[in-house]
Amino acid sequence: MRFLTLRYFNAVAKLGSIRKAADRLHVAPSAVSRQIAQLENELDAVLFERSKGGVQLTAAGEVLARQSHRIFRDLDRARSGIDDLRGLRRGEVSIWVIEGFVTGLLPDILADFHPHHPTVSFKVQTASTDRIVEALLEDEADIGITFNASSRPEIEVIAEFREPISCLVAPTHEYADRDHLSLTDICKQPLALPDHSFGLRQFFERTIAKRGLSPQVLVTTNSLELTNTLAATGQFIAFMPALAMITELKSGQLRAIPVWDPELAFARSSISALCHVWTAPDWQEKSSRRRLGRCSHVFGL
Repeated sequence: MRFLTLRYFNAVAKLGSIRKAADRLHVAPSAVSRQIAQLENELDAVLFERSKGGVQLTAAGEVLARQSHRIFRDLDRARSGIDDLRGLRRGEVSIWVIEGFVTGLLPDILADFHPHHPTVSFKVQTASTDRIVEALLEDEADIGITFNASSRPEIEVIAEFREPISCLVAPTHEYADRDHLSLTDICKQPLALPDHSFGLRQFFERTIAKRGLSPQVLVTTNSLELTNTLAATGQFIAFMPALAMITELKSGQLRAIPVWDPELAFARSSISALCHVWTAPDWQEKSSRRRLGRCSHVFGL
């Protein structure tokens, strides 16, 4: 199996189209098709299901895609390690982060880091807490920033920050002038919440269940921006750590009312990386140690 063949396969798997992959690779579609056919013949397995709309990975294709992705990630890390030996200090750091953190502190962190390490680039992906944990476990992410994620032995938490959850309302909302709110108060109002893949929603649901309350969840979405926009209309309540709402709070678009509940007051954000003790070979252990070092260095921990 040649490196070029895997490269073509990965491009098709990522883009879902032989023609799009050919355009990205600057080769003819027939060349890509030929490489895929050779790979399927070599593995004696069908890797893609063809249709008019493009191609989709089969179960065998999914297995190869996961493994080959790790190969390319390891090659990138090898290049980074060689560059470190040369003193170049360059490379790409993959950060997967909850949406709220993107508009909070992350831009300032990256801006402060860049002048000192101008040849280090970042690939930033927003996702739910569950998806970020999966990305860490699948070796897609160097660094994961999650909200109230369940602890796992394979993932090492580099730093945790207490993030009390606040109730977000518009200045015109009837609760806007309150000093604090109880969960009973909140459950009387229409709510706009993130879907159940978000650590914030999971935490909220667990807490509500313990209290025996029935919230009026009228909107469920995978967009935190939508929940905040709905809150700004004055018709809905949303939830978010205040740290993730710095811009909106400063502008006066929303007001953050503390929630009077012990569990919500002790929510937390975590910066994590894959734990090296779960990667057996020595070269993988060194790679994981490098990831932990990068995590600490980028965030000044």
